[in-house]
Amino acid sequence: MPLILITGYPTSGKSHRASQLSTYFTSRIATTPSLSRLKVHHVSPHSLSLPRTVYASAATEKNARAAEYSAVKRALSRDDIVIADGLNYIKGFRYQLYCEAKTLSTPSCVIHIGTPAATCRTLNEQILADPSTVDDGYPADVFDDLIRRYEEPTGMNRWDRPLFTVLHEDDAPPYADIWEAVVGTEDGKRKTVKPNLATVIPPTASPSLLPLLTSTTQSILTTILTFQSDHPGETGLEVPITTTSLQGGRPDSHKGRPTIHLPSTTPVTLPQLQRIRRQFIGLHKGGGGGAVNEERVAGMFVDFLNDAFEA
Repeated sequence: MPLILITGYPTSGKSHRASQLSTYFTSRIATTPSLSRLKVHHVSPHSLSLPRTVYASAATEKNARAAEYSAVKRALSRDDIVIADGLNYIKGFRYQLYCEAKTLSTPSCVIHIGTPAATCRTLNEQILADPSTVDDGYPADVFDDLIRRYEEPTGMNRWDRPLFTVLHEDDAPPYADIWEAVVGTEDGKRKTVKPNLATVIPPTASPSLLPLLTSTTQSILTTILTFQSDHPGETGLEVPITTTSLQGGRPDSHKGRPTIHLPSTTPVTLPQLQRIRRQFIGLHKGGGGGAVNEERVAGMFVDFLNDAFEA
């Protein structure tokens, strides 16, 4: 069932809003017999035993995101509503969670807690000043760094849609609108999301799927880097992927299909490409019955790359 992703500045009130939503969804499910199959899971830094100090270094923050990602992935299913309560301030991380929901053909939404930075700073200082709550606050330097790095969600990005903004002075989130967006009607009719090539692979019983994923994606990375080296200093390139390019040749810019649209800002790097490749293989290596060939995998990976470059 749905993924509700909560994001906002530190000490903006995310956990409070998540608790309100959890209470509302649990109560509404309990009073609607046709929805009795649904369960609500609240994944938060508290439930994962993550202290505020994890954001003090890149390494510990990365581990914290990995812990949240794993917890959401374990809980997410067609009969489970997952409320992911955390900073979730990196748009690429929100995109990853969006892909997990879409893989299951289940809806997702983003709730932005729109508390101003100045108000959050005041609240954080009050928390730090109280000995009984000091562990719930962010060190001043960590707080400032998180504010600076925050990537606000926007409805222009499909992985941030539908987007609901809850202001600090609001008594409660728009319960009915959120319910309608991610659950649907009272008769228990399940809302579904149409999968696309970037998130769904046909099932296969073949043990050769992982080698096929590995070799095809590596060939595409090589094609991208070769194409970039042939066009030094250029950005926003369109890299056609053909059977020839997958076999190590150079792509035909007129006949190549599908096409990778590289970012218009800076050239992509090998570490960036390898990270996206690992995410793609991780999503699809499980497989499942039906034939999969190189062309099919290449098309899915091209879609996945284009989605990632948009993020």
